[in-house]
Amino acid sequence: MTIYALSTGPGISGVAVIRLSGSNTKDAIEKLTKKKLPRPRTAVLRKFNKINDNQLIDEGILLWFPGPNSYTGEDMAEIHIHGSKAVISEIHNSLSKLSNLRLAEPGEFTKIAFQNGKINLLKAESISDLISSETEIQRQQAIKIMSGKSSDKFNSLRERLIKILANVEAKIDFPEDDLPSDILKNIYSETKNIKSEIKKILNDQKVGERIREGFKIAIVGPTNAGKSSLLNYLSRRDLAIVSEIAGTTRDVIEAHLNIDGYPVIISDTAGIRDSKDEIEEKGIKLALKSAKNADLIIVVIEPKSIDFKPFLKDLETKKAILVVNKMELNLFSISDEINKFNPIFISIREEKNLENLISLIKENLKSKFISSEDIFITRNRHRVSLEKCIEHLENFETKKSIKDFDQGCEDLRLATRHLGMIVGKVDVEEVLGSIFNDFCIGK
Repeated sequence: MTIYALSTGPGISGVAVIRLSGSNTKDAIEKLTKKKLPRPRTAVLRKFNKINDNQLIDEGILLWFPGPNSYTGEDMAEIHIHGSKAVISEIHNSLSKLSNLRLAEPGEFTKIAFQNGKINLLKAESISDLISSETEIQRQQAIKIMSGKSSDKFNSLRERLIKILANVEAKIDFPEDDLPSDILKNIYSETKNIKSEIKKILNDQKVGERIREGFKIAIVGPTNAGKSSLLNYLSRRDLAIVSEIAGTTRDVIEAHLNIDGYPVIISDTAGIRDSKDEIEEKGIKLALKSAKNADLIIVVIEPKSIDFKPFLKDLETKKAILVVNKMELNLFSISDEINKFNPIFISIREEKNLENLISLIKENLKSKFISSEDIFITRNRHRVSLEKCIEHLENFETKKSIKDFDQGCEDLRLATRHLGMIVGKVDVEEVLGSIFNDFCIGK
């Protein structure tokens, strides 16, 4: 089956690109242009006509990429036309009339490239991340992974495990033969080294996931402390309703920000207080859940309401910043309990001292994005696979005699399998759908 799709963004644009991939690409292009295909990888000017007659749709650029030397590994073509909705629609309409052609699913071009061995799973995911990147640090991370350093590392660890497995199987098959006397010692030593390297990769403070998904900041505190006003100030737009009426915010309101190139998701939450209102009570539970899952908590209080005890633990562990708002009221008498957390006194209404708060947020961001490793874990599936690999290696280390090595081999096979799942070296049909469905159509 040959697939086609718009690969550029929908809507009106100067140029739009429609891709085709599959065995019927050549026939489809010749019917659209009424001419033979151009030389491979050479841009030529062509008239694109309706399939059933010679009525001109548009004039544009055609590129022909015969397989296997194409992005997908199949015969492939790109049609560069004017980005008019009518032109795009008519090209799609003409292609749909041809047999064995259909509209591509999200990420299908890249999925075919993976299945044809053009790229591995890590590179496929990094392509998706690059397309979705909104900040410079996200772009840099996607490019690093596309360069293949992470793939090389995981492949290297996997090959070392395969070698260990071969040695163990040799010891089982030839227990009386003249195998090296130190083979068992070397097997356990290498297993420990691999396990140590994987633990080092896992001990990354989840920097890769933070870069990809965004650093999560939750604004919490009692009602009417100025949480929604702070969200509106930081996002530079009126996202949340600001009112003197307590309990206005019921749900969690999120804003995606770019702070000095760092991706940030900042959440405004319901005010924490005792409430008999069922909806507000649910909002308070969501607020506490948001705080629990956040990388940083901004606890906002004000002179008339200085209750921050629900977040005392977070303040003590430095996961939270204590902010005292409404300094324009001049009602502050700093208690020792408040002062020991080095609060920042601000006035959102008069926009006073907010730069100090933003500077503190930036410092916190930079410290959380520091990593000594070039190997980034960007998805939870990578982390789970590495953790499972360690688990099976630890199971193997409990096998101390030849009679236990049959089971030990299975532990090594499973450890090798979990490493292979990261880059797609094993049957990974179960993870393909979740990966490629995140792509846009046409990629």
